[in-house]
Amino acid sequence: MPISTHKTLRSLGASAVLGLGLAISLPSQALPIDECIAPADPGGGWDFTCRSVGKLMRELDLVDGSVQVTNMPGGVGAVAFSNVAGKRADDSNLIVATSTVGVTQIAQGRYPGGADTMRWLAMLGTDVGVILVDDESPYETLDQLLQAIVDDPASVAMAGSSGAGGWDHIRALRLAKAAGLPGDRIGSLRWVQFDGGGPAVTQMMGGHVDAVSTDLGEIAGFIESGDVRVLAVLAEEPLPEPFEELPTAVSQGYDVTGYNWRGFYTGGEVSDEDYAAMVDTLKTLYESDEWKDVAAQNGLVPLWRGGKEFNDFVRESIDDVEAISREIGVIQ
Repeated sequence: MPISTHKTLRSLGASAVLGLGLAISLPSQALPIDECIAPADPGGGWDFTCRSVGKLMRELDLVDGSVQVTNMPGGVGAVAFSNVAGKRADDSNLIVATSTVGVTQIAQGRYPGGADTMRWLAMLGTDVGVILVDDESPYETLDQLLQAIVDDPASVAMAGSSGAGGWDHIRALRLAKAAGLPGDRIGSLRWVQFDGGGPAVTQMMGGHVDAVSTDLGEIAGFIESGDVRVLAVLAEEPLPEPFEELPTAVSQGYDVTGYNWRGFYTGGEVSDEDYAAMVDTLKTLYESDEWKDVAAQNGLVPLWRGGKEFNDFVRESIDDVEAISREIGVIQ
């Protein structure tokens, strides 16, 4: 259905649509979604989320035309959040990629608004945290890296796609605590932020940092090329193929996991009708075999939460991350 036709039908009302002999199932029809904002540079997890979902929307005829991907880095998503809140709050053509990383920023008061600023659409899967070093690094095991951190936290420079206190940082700190780093020395671990896991790994390969804490989905290509050494994935169980041989932190004696779900929000003033239709479109995509294949190829575990369920989940996650952040001293 062309976009203009869809908009016309929505404006006619139920009686007019019935008069035309058409079924009233507009939420499942093609929506005028034509843009996805990835709040980071190309190559990261948010960029992957936008590009893979946008491509599948087009291929599955869930939208008319193509879905433009707009990269809007800055503030670990804060710039995009501010832009949508201030300029595009009622734009039902727009979806924005988000994740545990973004919700962590909200929990720590680093976005210009709280959860109520946006309408939370759905999550389509969850990524898993990974700790990795360059393939020529002197750290050959997780034990060796963590022992170096415990002995002298300032001697190891770690990097990720979030700032100090962000989700990548929190996962690294939780590992350091599990290895025996005292709470009063946690702040001594050197942390460097990059806009995306890909850039962080590139800098690590250039010798600028020692290790990276990020998501598997962001750097799967580096693993496949053999340019990095994975010391641990932060999952409860071994991952499915093709990552089944990567060691978990749990299997090495560190009871630490770190998942990062992937999903979308839209502006807080989008109508209930458009919001419901957008959720329906994303659910149809999630249920496709094509999405399951994309998820498996990029280390994602398919997982659906949509509409009110996702909205409630986001708020619970914010509360949980705030509690963890206080526990490790990131916020007071």
